[in-house]
Amino acid sequence: MKQPNILITGTPGVGKSYLSQRLAKKFGFKWQNVSDIVSEHGFVEEYDEEFECPVLDEDRLLDYLEPIMQEGGNVVEYHSSEFFPQRWFDVVYVVRCGTSILYERLQERGYNERKVRSNMECEIFQIPLDEAKDSYLSAIIYELQSDKDSDLEDNLTKVSEWLENWRSTNKSQ
Repeated sequence: MKQPNILITGTPGVGKSYLSQRLAKKFGFKWQNVSDIVSEHGFVEEYDEEFECPVLDEDRLLDYLEPIMQEGGNVVEYHSSEFFPQRWFDVVYVVRCGTSILYERLQERGYNERKVRSNMECEIFQIPLDEAKDSYLSAIIYELQSDKDSDLEDNLTKVSEWLENWRSTNKSQ
């Protein structure tokens, strides 16, 4: 049986990487950290000086990921989701975080004030959640709160339950 592909998305600093690493390890999935893939393979069109970040070459990234995604068993992590094909994912988790906690996390990362403000606005206005809702079937989108350590364990349990249900539903495939 082919394993499902899971998308973990959300504003930078909400806890996507930590959750993705734990999920991949727990279930034996491959963690596809899109930011690392972009850096490693140079899938960059230019560098945005204002926000101090690379501008993604989506076409080259998608061409690279296509055969990987066909294999299944991937946890894909990225702060944006709208450009990924819907067919790639069996479930989409949007990780959320309280703004006061997020502000502290972004400050600890050393982000400049403009980048902190931009990411805070993304979380306040639910940009990652809206992107997911505009790009994927509502039935496969779930929100996960990631404010404290106990939230991580709760989130792992929620994903475990989803995976157990997915496996029982897809036994014959």
